[in-house]
Amino acid sequence: MNGSAIAASGLRKAYKDKIVLDGIDLDVRAGTIFALLGPNGAGKTTTVNVLTTLLTPDAGKVVVAGHDVVTETKAVRAAIGVTGQFASVDDLLTGEENLLLMADLLHLPKAGRIAARLLDRFDLGEAAGKPAASYSGGMRRKLDLAMTLVGEPQIIFLDEPTTGLDPRSRRTMWEIIRELVASGTTIFLTTQYLEEADELADRIAVLDQGRLVAEGTADELKRRVPGSHVRLRFADRHALDVAAQVLHGSTMDAEELALRVPGDGGVRSLRALLDRLDAHSIDVEELSVHTPDLDDVFLALTGPQNKKVNAR
Repeated sequence: MNGSAIAASGLRKAYKDKIVLDGIDLDVRAGTIFALLGPNGAGKTTTVNVLTTLLTPDAGKVVVAGHDVVTETKAVRAAIGVTGQFASVDDLLTGEENLLLMADLLHLPKAGRIAARLLDRFDLGEAAGKPAASYSGGMRRKLDLAMTLVGEPQIIFLDEPTTGLDPRSRRTMWEIIRELVASGTTIFLTTQYLEEADELADRIAVLDQGRLVAEGTADELKRRVPGSHVRLRFADRHALDVAAQVLHGSTMDAEELALRVPGDGGVRSLRALLDRLDAHSIDVEELSVHTPDLDDVFLALTGPQNKKVNAR
């Protein structure tokens, strides 16, 4: 990875007296997948519109692909691709014609070769000569992404890329996204599917009421909310009873010969737990770490009722 693909500091945007973005700082590393999560009205779309030069920020500095979004707009646009929530293909044209049209708009030579390569890459070769109106939802979304790739952008903004797709088509899109990143492309993803962010993103930021309330890997965010614990299972009742005396605050399941020990799920606390058991010569039959999922994180970190959690 080569530094930042997207960097923003103090990003602000308001509409009259309504502040939409209130001092956003972002650092998206090149060749990674960065996911932006947040409830409706949090400012996700405004953020993407600023990063893609569709809106001018009121304050702050934003650099995308090494270019300032305000003073070097054309250079930014030449380096990025944008795929929206709804496929922007022309239903009256065939899949191949959609790709040829995009290549012509970008004044690219060898448009036919570009179209053929992308049709093959996205497994759309057999449907190349069929009208896009006849495509399934998954095929339309693949064609839309293929059109975005015609200009070989360094950075791709994906806004809700799998909305409305069936589980199989969603997973196909996930594989395509991973392949793009493996080839060096940077992905900026907004999604309403928290499982999608968990599955794909190297880093996740949570936006709420115009502010970033959390950022980190999926595991780091999960450890920020209550509910993390370690489950220990023992070979016999004696070991269970001794462990329960040593590990204060644990909850016993006598039938399963198990203890539930509260913790943050981190390596350091897990090591301390095992050291404590070892110091008392207590053998553990089975150990598993349980953390909240991103749904729990989302609910805990967003909304006015959760300001205490956000401030931690």
